[in-house]
Amino acid sequence: MKLIIVESPAKARTIEKFLGDDYTVIASYGHIRDLPGSAAEIPAAFKDRDWARLGVDVDNDYSPIYVVGKDSKSHVAAMRKLMKDADELLLATDEDREGEAISWHVLDVLKPKVPVKRITFHEITQSAIERALASPRDVDLQVVKAQEGRRILDRLFGYSLSPVLWKKVRTKLSAGRVQSVALRLIVELEEARQRFIEAEYWDLEATLSAGGTPFSARLVKVDGKRLAAGKDFDPDTGRLTKPELQHLDESTAAELAATSTGAVPWRVGDVERKETRKRPSPPFITSTLQQAASSRLSMSPRRTMQVAQRLYEGLDVGGTREGLITYMRTDSLNMSEEALAKAEAFIRAEFGTDYAAGPRRYRTKSKAAQEAHEAIRPTNMMRTPDALARYLDKEQLSLYRLIWQRAIASQMTDALLDSTKADLLIDTDGRTLVFRARGSVVRFPGFYRVSGTSTQESLLPDLTQGESIGDADSPVSLAKVEPLKHMTSPPARFTEASLIKRLEEEGIGRPSTYAPTISTIQNREYAVKKKGALLPTYVGMAVIQLLRQHFAHYVDLKFTARMEQGLDRVVGIRDVCSHVPVADLGGQDPLVLLKGESKVLKRI
Repeated sequence: MKLIIVESPAKARTIEKFLGDDYTVIASYGHIRDLPGSAAEIPAAFKDRDWARLGVDVDNDYSPIYVVGKDSKSHVAAMRKLMKDADELLLATDEDREGEAISWHVLDVLKPKVPVKRITFHEITQSAIERALASPRDVDLQVVKAQEGRRILDRLFGYSLSPVLWKKVRTKLSAGRVQSVALRLIVELEEARQRFIEAEYWDLEATLSAGGTPFSARLVKVDGKRLAAGKDFDPDTGRLTKPELQHLDESTAAELAATSTGAVPWRVGDVERKETRKRPSPPFITSTLQQAASSRLSMSPRRTMQVAQRLYEGLDVGGTREGLITYMRTDSLNMSEEALAKAEAFIRAEFGTDYAAGPRRYRTKSKAAQEAHEAIRPTNMMRTPDALARYLDKEQLSLYRLIWQRAIASQMTDALLDSTKADLLIDTDGRTLVFRARGSVVRFPGFYRVSGTSTQESLLPDLTQGESIGDADSPVSLAKVEPLKHMTSPPARFTEASLIKRLEEEGIGRPSTYAPTISTIQNREYAVKKKGALLPTYVGMAVIQLLRQHFAHYVDLKFTARMEQGLDRVVGIRDVCSHVPVADLGGQDPLVLLKGESKVLKRI
């Protein structure tokens, strides 16, 4: 009997469907071993050590002390029982740091005397499982070391700083390497909003019509001077940053509106027409999926990952159980050659050859991205959302539709638009005003056919430079000119989606950390969600004030980003061996390759 160990029972049930009687699949239920979570879990041999509460031997190269948790003991016992009849062990946990570490812990605890192989796959389908079984490898120690480095650093960070918060702010608070930086971003944005001073400015909007079709134009220049807009005011003082600009007040705007309405004809100035090309977005990675689900489905990042996990691990579809999407924790934009070919075949059959121009391959700009992984996509590109509608619940179907549309659209041709910009000039009371009208029409929808983007923005008449507008002979009539009041706005608060985007831009955290980080911030009452925006609480602001004042280095964005880069370097170092044989695992310092951060750890 060949024993396969995975993380979750749902994943185990799906994999079992593809295997014969020679295989038994069992779940570890996540990590079976971790650093001690309480004083009661600390082994007796270490209880008298100064570092015991950390679970990390800081005097011996930061060696971790691992214990099997109370909830995991029954799972370990079940695996040991099955191991007695096994002639081979297959470790099939996810292909990321956590998955690799789970396999290593299982291996270290079970200590099997039978052959051990590591198999990985990006999707849970029959073909993917068969390919994985045909090409096993060894546990990747470098990935394990990176996970250990992150876990140990987070333990040292949290267990060292959290007690300070208990004493100085409030009990039951916590500090975290990623969560504290995320909270700092929220707090500092709120501080910027508090400093913000509103400024008032005005412009004019003209409403015109051609052949019964209305269009509008906005005032952009007065006597050759550009009109001041919101971006031209200092947010901290409310003052205009460029005195040379034209700043309209209410009375001037009203006067110009009145005189320009009665002053006809207007004349057409510069007219610029050009073809613009809109390219499809790449397929989803973890962060962009969470952002899209938040903005379009009002689904929190945590809920998004829970639903995506179900789609990945497998659901019953027409009597068969199969994973519907590829692995959802990824930062790679790659799609397999098989998926690219199937997407192109679907597009040609459904929309025609004009909508497919061969495979489009995307590469992430992030140096840390794991390009060996795949983007989030359907496991079967031919399986439309409508075909699955009766098998999925509302959330599952909505998220699957989002993923399917993005993956298919990413392989379609560009949308072509005709864009027009026309300046309309008028001389009134010795002043020259320039209004600008903009419009565009989609000439070829391309990927818009799937993405659902509107195929028409606004229509403009066929305007010719020098022609008159508004007189008896003009096909274009002027309806009205209205003054419009504007107030500058403070920077928008973070939503869950925009915070994830900012964390990704700063290189903070990994695909697996975004959702739990945001959940922790809210669960600890550091921030609350109001009308979709994250507002820091007084407790959250007090925590950041304390950390910035006394522990500035550890809530510095660059410190956290640098640590992520260091962990990625650990994964990338393969000078000695690409995959370490399972027999050689253990006994090595997981932080030895993070020499650049060793001093930082000691300062904590």
